[in-house]
Amino acid sequence: MNELISIWLSEQGLKSQYIASSAIAIGVSLIFLIASLSYYLAKHQLLNLMNKLIINSKNTWDDALMEHSVLSRMTLLLPFVLILFLTPLMLETSSISSTLLILVSKVLLTFQISRCISALLNVSRSIYHESAQQRFLPLNAIIQIFKLALYLVAGIVIVSLIINRSPVYLLSGLGALTAVLLLVFQDTIKGLVASIQISANRMVVAGDWVELPKYGADGDVLEIGLSTVKIENFDKTITTVPTYALISDSFKNWRNMYHTGARRIKRTIIIDIASIDFYSAEKINQLTNAHLLQDYLSEKKQQLAINDQDESSDEAAQTFKSMNSRQLTNIGTFRAYITKYLKQNPLIRDDLTCMVRQLTATQTGLPLEIYCFANTTDWLAYEAIQADIFDHLFAIAPQFDLRVFQHPSGHDWQQHS
Repeated sequence: MNELISIWLSEQGLKSQYIASSAIAIGVSLIFLIASLSYYLAKHQLLNLMNKLIINSKNTWDDALMEHSVLSRMTLLLPFVLILFLTPLMLETSSISSTLLILVSKVLLTFQISRCISALLNVSRSIYHESAQQRFLPLNAIIQIFKLALYLVAGIVIVSLIINRSPVYLLSGLGALTAVLLLVFQDTIKGLVASIQISANRMVVAGDWVELPKYGADGDVLEIGLSTVKIENFDKTITTVPTYALISDSFKNWRNMYHTGARRIKRTIIIDIASIDFYSAEKINQLTNAHLLQDYLSEKKQQLAINDQDESSDEAAQTFKSMNSRQLTNIGTFRAYITKYLKQNPLIRDDLTCMVRQLTATQTGLPLEIYCFANTTDWLAYEAIQADIFDHLFAIAPQFDLRVFQHPSGHDWQQHS
């Protein structure tokens, strides 16, 4: 082809000293013209047709090809391939222009092939995330390792093309740099090992709610990468944590809570100890009208009646009857009421632990701890259930002659002044 161009130029009366350079210019122009035309047809005609077919397709996996621009990147391969094959035809093989054009096309073709493979890896990750029910496979870390190796190999091939040496020549020199490579990629190696351990032990997957107090992270895991884990906190900030921190430090994973379908309520009401006292018979009869306490008080009345019959009738025993006999306390009755109130609440799980217990008394009073499980894991619904329970308990406590403790406020001092 180069000879034909030279003959045509000579026939046009061009001087011989300009024929060679003109032939090169025309050949290079033709090469770029054909390459540009092929790219235009592939990018704006063929690619548009492929996108329409993908959109109208019933399959969902092929949508990832558009999302990650796989086909768009592949269209750029065509002009480089054409330049590589047309250059020997249009230009003299021994010319500098031909050598330079072939070298540039090989370098760009190698780089573009790497980008296409990288996009295909992204497609495989998207398909896995959409189809996998349990995402314990550390695919992000594996794909990042493949990408790192891919671009490393591409870099070696490009350098070997530029210096006109075999890639084996460059690879043989990497052995002496092993220590340096280990130092440079130490975080990558630690992240890979951590990803494998996280996957093998099923410690955490994308979508889990985790807490890492050391790093101030409390939210949902967005992505587990080769070197970092992205966590979206509930205030919509992003915390980036080293991957190996999940195996070197402790953290809390709330995944099992979602699997159970229940969320724990564990909160205390602090009772003023000075308000704890025995109940009189009149107070017991008054509380009998409370539907939730009818069974409890009926049983306690029977036990108290039996106990009173067994007591000695001597005068000394009658004198200390209030100390010797069993009596109902307001704090015990309040505990029974709370227990019954929780068990009849349809928003509280009855198949999981549900109890009201006393904790160790402190200088602020006697803590009563409510320990139960709401029948939902939704945050808003959970907080509403918890608030409704304690709204009721704070309001009903005075009916049991109990005072909920709080530190004195200015209003208290005004009342006693």
